[in-house]
Amino acid sequence: MSTNPAPICPKFIPAEGGGNINSTSKFEGIRFSLVSYNILAQVYVRSALYPHSPSACLKWKNRSDAVLTVLKSFGADFLCLQVLFIHLYTVFWGGKKKGGGGSWSKKDSRDHGDLNDPYVRLKRDCVGIMAAFRLKGPFDHVVIVATTHLYWDPELADVKLAQAKYLSSRLAEFRTQVSDRYDCVPSVIVAGDFNSVPGDKVYQYLTLRCPKSATLVECIEEYPIPLCSVHASTRGEPRFTNCTPDFTDTLDYIFFSPSDRIKPVSILELPDADSPSVVGCLPNYYHPSDHIPIGAEFEITKD
Repeated sequence: MSTNPAPICPKFIPAEGGGNINSTSKFEGIRFSLVSYNILAQVYVRSALYPHSPSACLKWKNRSDAVLTVLKSFGADFLCLQVLFIHLYTVFWGGKKKGGGGSWSKKDSRDHGDLNDPYVRLKRDCVGIMAAFRLKGPFDHVVIVATTHLYWDPELADVKLAQAKYLSSRLAEFRTQVSDRYDCVPSVIVAGDFNSVPGDKVYQYLTLRCPKSATLVECIEEYPIPLCSVHASTRGEPRFTNCTPDFTDTLDYIFFSPSDRIKPVSILELPDADSPSVVGCLPNYYHPSDHIPIGAEFEITKD
C-alpha cells in the first residue's frame, strides 16, 4: 500500500469572507459551480524539467489518478480543463479505455519559420472552446461558458494579446447568435490559463471598460464584451496559480460578464504561499500539476 500523501481537494469558501455557502436560507434563483484547471501536459512531465518534484509523483498513472481524485471532489457543474489527457477523459466521462495514456505533441512555430512573418508569428496551436447551456431552475437562464489556453512565451506578448482580442470578438459574435436564436440575454463566463499576470496587456484588455470619450461603435469594435475577474471582484487575485522554482505568479482566471443578475458567491480555496503543500514548488504529491485549480460558484437571479 502506498504511503505517499494524498492530493489536496480544496473546498469552496465564501467569495467575500464570512457567510455560509451552505446556508439553509431560501434562494429563489439558480446556482452553479465552475472549476478551471491546467492539469499539465504529460509530454512535459519528466524529471529533467521538474527536478524539484518527487519522481514518483511525475509518473503518468500516479498523476492521472491524483488529478481524477481532485476533479471528482469538486462536484462542479462545469469543468474547464486545459491539456486534458486521454486517461482522464475515458475514466471521468466513461467510455472504453484503449491502451496506455495516449500521446500528445506540440509543435512550436518558433522553430519553423521567421517570426517577422505575421503568419508564422500568429500561427499557434492554442485552442478556445465555447458553448451555450440552458440552466434549469425556478426559471431558465442561458449561460455561455468558454475556456482557453493562451500562448505561453513571454517574449510574444503581442501574440497573446491578439489571441485575447480574437477570443473576445468571437465570444461577442456567439453571444449575439445565442441571444437572437433563443430570445435571451446570456451570461458569459471565460476561464482558463491566460499565461498572463494581473495588470499586463491581456489582463487589462479583457477587464478594461470603454472610455467615456469613445463612441458606441469604437467601444464595440475595441471592447466587444466587457468582463470582470471573479477573484479581483471578491477577495483579490490569487498570489499565484502557477508555482515553479523559476516562476511563481497568477496565470489562471475566471472572467464573467458583470450584470445585476449574476454574482460569484463562493470561490475555491487557494493555498497560502507558505503552505507546506507548496513548499518546494509544484508538481508534488499534494498538487499533481504545476498549476492549482481555481473555481467559483455563481448565483443567478430572475429579472
